[in-house]
Amino acid sequence: MNDETKDLILSVFEASLDAQLRAVRRLRQGAPSSAAPRRRKGLSQIDMAFDILKKARSPLHVSQILDRIQQQFGVTIDRESLVSSLTKKVARSDRFLRPEKNTFSLRPEAR
Repeated sequence: MNDETKDLILSVFEASLDAQLRAVRRLRQGAPSSAAPRRRKGLSQIDMAFDILKKARSPLHVSQILDRIQQQFGVTIDRESLVSSLTKKVARSDRFLRPEKNTFSLRPEAR
């Protein structure tokens, strides 16, 4: 085995052992691990859109939905992401309808 390969293998072991040592020290100090389950904060973008449409009681264009989400929840949502999510819900007949292009409403049974 040449020196370059040997040095590379030892570097990998060193990095691995260093990471393990840091993890042991964190556990010893009682610091919470990053793998601990996190609680969700707030609503999903679909839930926010649902809330907006429920209050509106009429179909809204995606631009109006985004504006109202920004005003009510103080959150900026990516337009394409919201349209994609809502379109998937429409295709599954899950709470939303799409009466016109980029316009969404709630299914009657979801109101």
